[in-house]
Amino acid sequence: MARKRSTRRTCLLICLTMTLLFLLGILVGWLIKPSEERITPPTQNIREELLSEMKAENIRHFLRDFTKIPHLAGTEQNLQLAKRIQKQWLDFGLDSAKLVHYDVLLSYPNSSDPNYISIIDEHGEEIYNTSLFEPPPMGYENFTDIVPPYNAFSAQGDPEGDLVYVNYGRTEDFFHLERNMKINCTGKIVIARYGKIFRGNKVKNAILSGAKGIILYSDPVDYCAPGVEPYPNGWNLPSGGVQRGNVLNLNGAGDPLTPGYPAKEFTYRYEADEGVGLPSIPVHPIGYRDAEEILKLMGGASPPSTWKGNLDVPYNIGPGFLQNVSTRKVRMHVHSNNEVTRIYDVIGTIRGAVEPDRYIILGGHRDSWVFGGIDPTTGAAVLQEITRSFGKKVKEGWRPRRTIIFASWDAEEFGLLGSTEWAEENAKILHERAVAYINSDSSLEGNYTLRVDCTPLMHRLVYNLTKEISSPDSGFEGKSLYESWREKDPSIENKAIPRINKLGSGSDFEAYFQRLGIASARARYTKNRKTDKYSSYPVYHTVYETFELVDRYYDPGFKRQLAVAQLRGSLVYELANAPVIPFNVQDYGDSLKSYAISIYSLAKKNKSQMETFGVSFDSLFSAIHNFTEASDGLHQRLEHLDRHNPLAVRIMNDQLMFAERAFIDPLGLPGRQFYRHVIFAPSSHNKYAGESFPGIYDTLFDIENKVDQYQAWEEVKRQISVATFTVQAAAETLQEVA
Repeated sequence: MARKRSTRRTCLLICLTMTLLFLLGILVGWLIKPSEERITPPTQNIREELLSEMKAENIRHFLRDFTKIPHLAGTEQNLQLAKRIQKQWLDFGLDSAKLVHYDVLLSYPNSSDPNYISIIDEHGEEIYNTSLFEPPPMGYENFTDIVPPYNAFSAQGDPEGDLVYVNYGRTEDFFHLERNMKINCTGKIVIARYGKIFRGNKVKNAILSGAKGIILYSDPVDYCAPGVEPYPNGWNLPSGGVQRGNVLNLNGAGDPLTPGYPAKEFTYRYEADEGVGLPSIPVHPIGYRDAEEILKLMGGASPPSTWKGNLDVPYNIGPGFLQNVSTRKVRMHVHSNNEVTRIYDVIGTIRGAVEPDRYIILGGHRDSWVFGGIDPTTGAAVLQEITRSFGKKVKEGWRPRRTIIFASWDAEEFGLLGSTEWAEENAKILHERAVAYINSDSSLEGNYTLRVDCTPLMHRLVYNLTKEISSPDSGFEGKSLYESWREKDPSIENKAIPRINKLGSGSDFEAYFQRLGIASARARYTKNRKTDKYSSYPVYHTVYETFELVDRYYDPGFKRQLAVAQLRGSLVYELANAPVIPFNVQDYGDSLKSYAISIYSLAKKNKSQMETFGVSFDSLFSAIHNFTEASDGLHQRLEHLDRHNPLAVRIMNDQLMFAERAFIDPLGLPGRQFYRHVIFAPSSHNKYAGESFPGIYDTLFDIENKVDQYQAWEEVKRQISVATFTVQAAAETLQEVA
C-alpha cells in the first residue's frame, strides 16, 4: 500500500511538473513573439479610432485657450503657455514632456523710443508721423502687452532722404529700376509693398541696391479681398493694420550668433553686430492708411501698370516728392534692440515598442506676434488634439511600433529658432534615427481646399490617406478629402490627381528637410489660388488675428481644422506604425525627371550660350535614369520581402529612411552652407518658394546679364556635375544589399 501511495504521488508530481513546464512554454513563447503582434489585436483599427477620437470642439477649445493673451517669444506669457502645454501632454498620457531651453538673439521695440516714419520739411520739422500702434479690435482694448508693429532685427537708425517706390522689392523690380528706368537707389530710402516674396529678401535687395532704409506696407490689392469688409465686420485688413515679421536672411543658420550650433550656455557667440543674416539698414512696416499719405506726394516717373495697387495714389516712383513739395524728405526712426533671450521648446515622447530608435516627429510653433489666431495657433491647437488622441490610446495600452516625438517650438517668428536649435543639438541622433518630420504650423491660410507640400517619398501616402478622410467642404458631403482636393486644385501635370507643392521654407520643417535630409511634409487649408489674388490671408501677423476671426469667418464649425488634424495624425500613425515605412522612391524618380526637364528648359532659353560653352545635361538625365531603375528594383524586392524576417525588414526600412538623406551635400549650396539638399531648397530670391535643383537654378537666374559669361556657364556646369553625382549616389543606396 505504501508502495502504491508513493507511485501515485510520483505520477501526480510528474503530471504537475509537465503541466507547469507546458504553461511555462506557452508563456515564454508569448514573450518571445515579435512584439508588433502584441501591440494591437488584428481586429482593431487604431488609426480609425484615433481619427474618430479627434473632435472639432476640442480644437476650438484649445484655440480659444491659447489665444486669450499675447504670447510673443521670450516673454513670460509664452513660457507659461509652454508649461501649460507640458502639463497637458503628461496628463494626456505621453511618456515624457520636457522643457528644453536655448539662449538666442531676439529683437524688440524700444518702449521709451518708439519706431515710426515721418515726413519732414526743408527745416527738418516733422509735418506727418505714421501711427505708433494698431487700433486693437473690440474686446482687446485693455491689453498692455501688445507689441507695436515692427520688423524684428532691423538695424537702428534715423536716416532721412528722398523716397523711391520699388513695387514688391523683388530682384526683378530693382533690375527694372536700374536697367530700364535708370533710377539709382543709392543713398535713398525705398518703400515696397508686402507680398510675392519673403520680406527679408526685400530688405536684402534694398541693401544690394544701396538704399539706406526701407519702408514696408500692405497694399489693399494684396491684403484685401474684393467685396469683404475690414475686420471686425469682415476678414479684410483694416487701414491701420500692420504686418509684423522678422527681416533676417539666415539661410538656415539658426540663431544669428551661434550659426550651425545650438545656442546653449557653452556655445561660442559672435558679437551682436557680427551675427549672421542681420540687416545693415533700418526697416519699418506701416499700414496702408499711412502709406497712402506718403505715396500721394510722390513725384518722378510714372510706374508700369503692374506696379499699381489699390490706393488712391498715382504710384509715382520718385525719387522724391512732387514739385510743389519737392523740398520734403522722409525720415525713419527705428530704435529696436537686439538681445539674447531664453526661449523654451516643449518636447514630448511616446516610446516605440518595436523600433524605439526610429523617430517620427510632429512639430509646430506656439509663439505669435500678438494673439496668433491663425498663425500659429490653428496649428498649435491641432497639434494639441492629435497629442491628446495618441495619448489616450497609450493609456489604453497601445504603443506605436516606432517612437513619436511631439514638439511645441518657440521663436519660429524670429527665424525658425526653436526648431533649428533643437535640430542642431540633436543632429547626430536625428541623422541616425529620424524617419520623418510632419509640420504643424497654421492649419489654415484660407478655407477653400487642402494644400500639401512634401517630399516625393510621401506623395502616394498622402493621396491614400486623403481618400479615407471625409471632406469638410460644402458640396462634397459624403465624399473624401481627396475628391474635393482633386476637383478644386488638380495637378498641373496630371489633372487626375491633386496638386502637391515642393517644400520651400518659412516654417519649422526647414532644418529637418533642407539641412538634415529628413523626409518632411506639411498640410493645411488654403485659398483658391486661381481666383484669390490677395497675398496670404489679409490680417497676417497683425493684432486682428484673434480667435473670433477664425470662429466667425475662416472655419466656424472647425471642420477644416479637424480634417487637417486627421491628415497630420494619419501621417504620423502610418509612419510610426507600418512595419515597412510607407515611402515610395519610384515617385521620387518621376519627380526628378520632371524637375530636370524643367531646369533644362530654363537653360535652353540661352541655347546659343549653352552650345558656345559646351553645357550639357546628358549626365544628369543619365543619373536620373539610373535612379529610376534602382527605385523600380527596390520596389520589386519590396513585393517579395519576407515580412516575418526582422532583419530583412530592418534593411529595407533603412534604405527607405536614408533615401532622402542621400540627396544631402555636406558642403551645402553655394553661399548657403546650411541648405544642403541638392534637389530642394528655398529660392535665393524668395525664401517662401521651393526650387528644384537649386544649385543649377541659382546659376541660371539672370545669367544673360552676367558680366563674365564664361565663368557663369562654368558654374552651371559645376552645379550640373554636383547634381549628377548626388542623384547617382542616391541611386546606389537603393541597390540590393550585397
